[in-house]
Amino acid sequence: MGQHWVNEEMTGCDLGDARLNQRLAVMLEALGDRPDKSLPTAFQDWANTKAAYRFFANENVSEDKILEGHFAASALRIQATDGPILILQDTTEFSFKRSSPEKIGFINESTGRKMKEGRHLKHTVCGLLMHASLAITTEGLPLGLTAAKFWTRNKFKGTEALKRKVNPTRVPIEQKESMCSVLLSLQVRLNGACISVIARVTFLNSFVWLKILALTF
Repeated sequence: MGQHWVNEEMTGCDLGDARLNQRLAVMLEALGDRPDKSLPTAFQDWANTKAAYRFFANENVSEDKILEGHFAASALRIQATDGPILILQDTTEFSFKRSSPEKIGFINESTGRKMKEGRHLKHTVCGLLMHASLAITTEGLPLGLTAAKFWTRNKFKGTEALKRKVNPTRVPIEQKESMCSVLLSLQVRLNGACISVIARVTFLNSFVWLKILALTF
């Protein structure tokens, strides 16, 4: 894919150390060439694979700092585009198989095979969730992500235990997963006049907040 796109994505990124910036650029190019591969397969040698693991383990590296450059590049592409921009928001689940899943977190409960007594085995799925906003033109050209939020769950909606323990109407608005749409819409507004497209499950408070935003900006 070449180095040009990597330079564009790195312009607004600063990890506070030139070596970390250079490592991220190397990783972006390798993963850009093989986006569907694991780290060892993408880097194709142990030295670069080990360097990638050290990069992610560095306390000065976070998802916010990694994505900072991409968000800045997306903003520039939006500003250079004529016409309305659509901001598509949705949540994605990333699941992993780990011997110590609690180090990552959980995303949901999964139903397994049926037992002799008739009930199904259930197990929690290791992983994380990402609610992201993707900017595209009305012709369908993607311009990049404008914001993203990551989290895991320790309770799962739909379970009887959760229904007994938690009254959804008493959960603070800032702790609700659907608040992501509001928070990301606030971030997107900084990039200029855009049209947010949000999943129908977004709750009423989000709708009210977005109407307030529409009247404010």
